[in-house]
Amino acid sequence: MELFLLEKKTEGIKGGVLKKYERELARLITFLQTHSKFFPSEIDKELLTEYRATWEAIYPSSATRRHVQARLRRFLRFCHDAGWIERVPTLSAIKVDEPPTMPLSPAEYTKLLATVPKEFSGDKVQRVRALIQLMRHSGLAIRDAVTLERGELVHDTKKKIYRVATARQKTGTPVSVPLPPEIAAEVIAVLNGNPRYVFWNGNGLETSIVTNWQHDLRTLFRAAFGKDTHFTPHCLRDTAAVEWLSAGIPLEEVSKLLGHTSVKTTEKSYAPWVTARQDRLDALVVAAWAKGNACLNS
Repeated sequence: MELFLLEKKTEGIKGGVLKKYERELARLITFLQTHSKFFPSEIDKELLTEYRATWEAIYPSSATRRHVQARLRRFLRFCHDAGWIERVPTLSAIKVDEPPTMPLSPAEYTKLLATVPKEFSGDKVQRVRALIQLMRHSGLAIRDAVTLERGELVHDTKKKIYRVATARQKTGTPVSVPLPPEIAAEVIAVLNGNPRYVFWNGNGLETSIVTNWQHDLRTLFRAAFGKDTHFTPHCLRDTAAVEWLSAGIPLEEVSKLLGHTSVKTTEKSYAPWVTARQDRLDALVVAAWAKGNACLNS
């Protein structure tokens, strides 16, 4: 384990990723010790299958479990290359559950905002509300919104509007989304003393501040819609996407606004609302028929 981690450090792996390797390999070693296994050569498919069965309690997200398995395989490959195991045991792929698309209705969104002052106090009320409004109207994921830099809130002097011009941290894809004036005003009003960031004061690790905000928003959603609600902060991104599609913005353009690397990703998540958009366009065409016939008859 120590040699493997040393190799990762020499590769330039550090920070949160290195800590994940350390934490997950420590769990593997504890599991092996409880089964009286002390050498890499004793690791086989049966043992790894039993080990993987413990993950669901530790990692509720199937996507997280898939990443854990990928990191485990890298460690086993290292052991193989070092000559400590004859072959790398093969584990079946972990199917990742796709999160459902859950846009908020106007009434639900109003209820969410109304719950903010009931759950928070002082300056936190204005900051939480501004973050929610930003995510809802820009389509930014929570990590991109929380770490938004002041310079990424751009004033377009020609068009006299503010826009968010940033790049998604997950994919590196650039996004540029205009903000309604009242939403931009809310965000500007909560600028903190940090010269670089809008919501983050710059203290602590980025992962920690994002996790703290995720906790705050999840608490808010449960307060607004019940502890068993399926709504999550990602629903704010869904709400923006569905509104854009319903307004007739082409799928390809919505994909750019969301910062997806492929329009297929957008279509996979929002196909039902593409149909709804087509229904709206059909209704407009049918209405045009009736108007045309009225003109002819007159």
